Amino acid sequence: MKSFAFLLHLLCVDLHATLALPKWCPHPCFCSKGTIDCSSRSLTAETLPAGFPVNALELRLNDNKLTSVPSGLFDRLGKLRAVSLDGNPWSCDCEILYLRAWLMKQENRTLYKTVACNSPDSLKGRLVMYLAEDEVQSTCQYRYCNVALVSQVILFVLIAVQAAMLLLVILFLRRFEKISSEAKSTEREALHGESSNILYAQIKERASRR
Repeated sequence: MKSFAFLLHLLCVDLHATLALPKWCPHPCFCSKGTIDCSSRSLTAETLPAGFPVNALELRLNDNKLTSVPSGLFDRLGKLRAVSLDGNPWSCDCEILYLRAWLMKQENRTLYKTVACNSPDSLKGRLVMYLAEDEVQSTCQYRYCNVALVSQVILFVLIAVQAAMLLLVILFLRRFEKISSEAKSTEREALHGESSNILYAQIKERASRR
């Protein structure tokens, strides 16, 4: 009976470990018993996996090149206990708002006291979770201004290119009109010359008959 109970215990432990394991492991991370280790893999916001197993207990994203994380990345991870985020060059602009909100909702904030801004210079060294929303939104305004400026420059370049093309078309048409006019004038002169030669030949022939 004791042997059966011991075997049953082992089976339960085995089952628990199996359930703790993720059904799939995102590349290039390493997964083991509920821990998703994506640390020290030079991940950026663009190369970061789009999702993680929903039964993940711990997520290690430390020591990468992350400047932000996609909005909603952690929302589906209901069993998540901790995320390692230190050692990343966080850019505290519009893209950091989701991470800031997620950090503020965590009960154990002491785990995230090393998650600090690397840029812009005005916020460098500040803890992400303690940023005021106004500070982040001010960087958004500069970003939108830069985008607007770039858009205006591109629009100006496009208008200039279109104007140059229109000018080339006008010059081509004028040149074509001039060439056509010269060709018609040459044709008229040739016809006139030919008529003069014929008339001269006729006069000469009549004179010779006399």
